Amino acid sequence: MSLTARQLLLSTLDRQLLLERRRLDVAEAVRRVCAIQAQTPASPYLALWNRVRDFAPEDLDAAFADRRIVKASLMRITLHAVHAEDYASYHAAMVSTLRASRLYDRRFTATELTHADADDLLPELAGFLARPRTGAEVEAEVTGRFGEHAHRVWWALRTYAPIHHAPTGGPWSFTQRNAYLAPPTAPRAVPQDAAAGVRRLLLAHLRAFGPASAQDFARFTLLGRAVVTQALHELGDQVVRVAGPGRAALFDLPGAAVPAEDTPAPPRLLPMWDSTLLAHAVPGRVMPQEYRPLVVRRNGDMLPCLLVDGQVAGVWRAVDGGLEMTAFRPLGKAAWQGLTEEAEKLSTLLADRDPAVYGRYRHWWEKGIPGVETTIVKG
Repeated sequence: MSLTARQLLLSTLDRQLLLERRRLDVAEAVRRVCAIQAQTPASPYLALWNRVRDFAPEDLDAAFADRRIVKASLMRITLHAVHAEDYASYHAAMVSTLRASRLYDRRFTATELTHADADDLLPELAGFLARPRTGAEVEAEVTGRFGEHAHRVWWALRTYAPIHHAPTGGPWSFTQRNAYLAPPTAPRAVPQDAAAGVRRLLLAHLRAFGPASAQDFARFTLLGRAVVTQALHELGDQVVRVAGPGRAALFDLPGAAVPAEDTPAPPRLLPMWDSTLLAHAVPGRVMPQEYRPLVVRRNGDMLPCLLVDGQVAGVWRAVDGGLEMTAFRPLGKAAWQGLTEEAEKLSTLLADRDPAVYGRYRHWWEKGIPGVETTIVKG
């Protein structure tokens, strides 16, 4: 039997805990959804608020503080929050891509240093980061060896070295002034670890976003086609092929459930860069193609989205005393009622943390959001 586009959508929403909030520990919730995009400090909190029943921000504060959930540069060369027990495998899977993105960049090559020059600093860096250090402190330490090139060497290392971001306070545990910390046990980036890491990450991706294609996994990670193909081959019967509506071959875990086509999808207010919108190569599963230019801006900013019946239908932002929701198409009374209820609850959470969340991105609204309906919900 071939899965329909609607079933693929519902499967992703179900595995992302977006069909029904679940009563889960925050670390287990992060593991269930594979990883949460975390380049903006608020996003992991709002992502889990959408997914965990009775979510308490203090629980995530504690999980970051005691390092059950860690924040680091991983998939797509950007920051993600992941379960601490998954970090070593995910880093091993991604380190080759992370390393190449920096050591082949002209900002590093202009120093005329070799890759070995940077790599040789890794053991010393791990020791120095046994406790949290600011970027300025690390750069000062690196200056002793690399002098005027210290800034560029640290720019490369802070992306591909096994390093966590350490909580620095603020309403969302992390602030713009980053601090860095070595993992308790630094992962070894050797070839067999990398291959095992890719396999583990691929299984986690299918568990969180499947059914999915090889291209989907490549988009989610930025791993090369050959690496993905090898992982699928090595996994053997741990993955199965399933039929879908498009040409691309789809893979899933054996026996994985797919919701019935008539399953309702509740409204949600997703954070910026929600991973659900970044996990598939072909637009349309969650974000209709015609709305993509309205949500994903030229520099890569992905605005906070409204989900209606499981798909992006508009954007939202914080305004004085509440939330403003803008729909890209006319919505019915029931849809607006559901979105309003969600917005009221989210406003309550933000009031205690950061009522002006994502305020630095308000310029996108000042440039104009071509919506057809807008409503403001007061907290």
